[in-house]
Amino acid sequence: MKIDWIDKLRRGLQTIAFCLAIASIQYAFRPDHPFEPPLVYSLCIGICTWSFIDFGSQLFPSAQISGWPTGLAGKLLPVAGIALGYLVGTSLADWYFGWSSFANASRQQLILSGLISAIVGVVVTYYFFTQGKNTLLEKQIGEATRLATDARLKLLETQLEPHMLFNTLANLRVLIGVDPQRAQDMLDRMVAYLRATLAASRASNHPLEREFDRLRDYLELMSVRMGPRMRYTLDLPADLANLNVPALLLQPLVENSIKHGLEPKLEGGSITVRAQRAGSTLTLLVSDTGVGFDAQTALTDGFGLVQVRERLAAAYGEKGSVERNSTPGQGTTVLLHLPTNTNTA
Repeated sequence: MKIDWIDKLRRGLQTIAFCLAIASIQYAFRPDHPFEPPLVYSLCIGICTWSFIDFGSQLFPSAQISGWPTGLAGKLLPVAGIALGYLVGTSLADWYFGWSSFANASRQQLILSGLISAIVGVVVTYYFFTQGKNTLLEKQIGEATRLATDARLKLLETQLEPHMLFNTLANLRVLIGVDPQRAQDMLDRMVAYLRATLAASRASNHPLEREFDRLRDYLELMSVRMGPRMRYTLDLPADLANLNVPALLLQPLVENSIKHGLEPKLEGGSITVRAQRAGSTLTLLVSDTGVGFDAQTALTDGFGLVQVRERLAAAYGEKGSVERNSTPGQGTTVLLHLPTNTNTA
């Protein structure tokens, strides 16, 4: 079994702290005696007991939930460790001072000393046991939370993909009857887009550069249908290209811009998608020059914006936010604020 030396060091230092506290308590009750003897005996007995129990636990199969040996070994290990720790620790301290506690101390003193060591050993062992159990449980909770978040993001992505696909197929069906050549071009674009989408769907997040590549495929697909009525600009600074973001984060916003902004406007308009960073915050902007919304309509989120809010909440919690501004006749702007120092994997 692999030994976690950092964890061992942490428990060893905690044991030393317990020993110093016990020695200080003993000295407080007998201030007329030197501090060195209780300090040395406490350290020797405590460190030996901890070593026998902590390293001894590595020799037996352990329960996954507690990290403690199972069966009879788990019950006998503390008893044997405390007894051996007391005997070996006392012998080491005797050797340091050049006397023999077992030979010179009275029976009552030996019983009292052993009883104190046993009580302290049980308390400290139980403390380490519960601490280790809590640590493992926290790790399991964190792993479960991560898996639940990944599952939620995947679910949201499967909801968004059909939403876009059905809209595109409906448009393609109409176009086949009126302009077969444009329909063929649109179908080729859709195949290229779906291939890129399939590759991206294997991960819950990907570099921002790949997100912009998918947007370019999608916007080219929409350009076949809308022609000169739609223009677009994608602005991604090179230093932001490798930042990770949830997959399929921006497309529903672009789709909203086309469906609710540009399509209802006779002359169409333009869409701008831009990434910029200020300190530790990444801001993603999706803006259109479409019909816009009035104040009352702007208060209600559509399907795409609801999904984006949920994806940000699942990936970043309260650190991610969405801001939308719209002016009737002038267009709509959506700003996504994401932390750049958080891994969404």
